[in-house]
Amino acid sequence: MNRLNRNQIAARVAQDIPEGAYVNLGIGLPTLVANHLPADREIFLHSENGILGMGPAPEEGKEDSDLINAGKQPVTLLPGGAFFHHADSFAMMRGGHLDICVLGAFQVSVTGDLANWHTGEPDAIPAVGGAMDLAIGAKQVFVMMDLMTKAGQSKLVEHCTYPLTGVGCVSRVYTDLAIFDIANGRVYASELVEGLTLESLQEMTGLALVQKPV
Repeated sequence: MNRLNRNQIAARVAQDIPEGAYVNLGIGLPTLVANHLPADREIFLHSENGILGMGPAPEEGKEDSDLINAGKQPVTLLPGGAFFHHADSFAMMRGGHLDICVLGAFQVSVTGDLANWHTGEPDAIPAVGGAMDLAIGAKQVFVMMDLMTKAGQSKLVEHCTYPLTGVGCVSRVYTDLAIFDIANGRVYASELVEGLTLESLQEMTGLALVQKPV
């Protein structure tokens, strides 16, 4: 079974972002998507700390310490891009002006509930950031994550057991093993990695999955 690595997952997400879309890339894994967007496709990347028109990561040695994304990583600014107060940035998020946000997750439920800010463990550090605003404000929510935890438990679950970020907000989940679409309380699996069957995927997740035609 050939699992996808993080850059391969990011490249697959980038394929599904259409021309002219306004997109927020969440902290962590989703930031890699910026490096895989086609150069000939005009896409407007937004960061909640106050950037619109964000480009890919800069070349080593060409970082600008004053130009960072919400995860404090150095970024570039494309021609025509702008930076502004984060209050204006959150107004964009809450006002429904983003077409897509791409977020990481601890859990996603079969009804599209999202848990990505706190595991509920006593020693865990909560880190909600702008995730709640993005989950509710964006027209579509894509999630990028490894399907299984290090302990071998599925992150795609019947019901989230961690504190929720948003309810019924996730429409598509990109993982190292398959892509899942969530609609009408059902989970549709597509693009399984080589060597993985739907039956094996159902056993791993413990969910009744539906095979989606490619």
